[in-house]
Amino acid sequence: MTRTARRTRRTLQVAGAGAAALLALSACSSSSDSSAKPDSSASAKDTSKLSGTVTVFAAASLKESFTTLGKEFEKAHPGTKVTFSFGGSDTLAASITGGAPADVFAAASPKTMAIVTDKSDALGTPATFVRNQLEIATLPGNPDKVTSLKDLTKSGLKVVLCDKTVPCGAAAQKALDASSLKLTPVSYEQDVKSALTKVELKEADAAVVYKTDVKAAGDKVEGVEFPESAKAINAYPIALLKDAPNAAAAKAFIELVKSAEGQKVLTAAGFLKP
Repeated sequence: MTRTARRTRRTLQVAGAGAAALLALSACSSSSDSSAKPDSSASAKDTSKLSGTVTVFAAASLKESFTTLGKEFEKAHPGTKVTFSFGGSDTLAASITGGAPADVFAAASPKTMAIVTDKSDALGTPATFVRNQLEIATLPGNPDKVTSLKDLTKSGLKVVLCDKTVPCGAAAQKALDASSLKLTPVSYEQDVKSALTKVELKEADAAVVYKTDVKAAGDKVEGVEFPESAKAINAYPIALLKDAPNAAAAKAFIELVKSAEGQKVLTAAGFLKP
């Protein structure tokens, strides 16, 4: 082979190698571009923002902890707002079945949640997210020396209970029945906060409420535990409502309530784990 032929062959080999390198580089670039597209799409999905108002109907005893969680939710999801309607679970359930617009219902008992689920106004199966136990709230310093549930039956002692249709009232009645005690209160209140307020305002000497409410009241009342309360612990279910105006944000709020972060807030308020 002549020198010229050898030179021509070497030139063709180099050119071929260069072309192959360019093809490989092009393939890598194409692969990189195609893989980038799904990532970009996934990123867009991950960063989709929740917005609008989430309306939560919740048992009165959840007021402090849910208010805190509502603020945390709004902070985590700019553009959202959580509004609450707190009250007796039975009254809230009746409002929901009556057509009141709401996204989430958190009840203080499975029985009151059933008012909503029996009408098919909730989606899926309600999830129990906490439990709560009763406690006696007395005036600061416990001037009447209340040490037991039986002490509430003392003559002349003004005691307030929640209405029997309200979860705290049903639980109190269950505890009284377990002890074979009969108690005639000076009033029946429509939710646990109303019962507690009677003691805070010194309009009653004692009330049977939840431990969480006694804790939230601070030094305005004094709490007295009683063993019968262990037989009347309430489970709290939460559910997404069927006609939720803002279902996406509502689901996210429910997830926050059930999350480790949500449970931390709830247990700090005195709730028991589910």
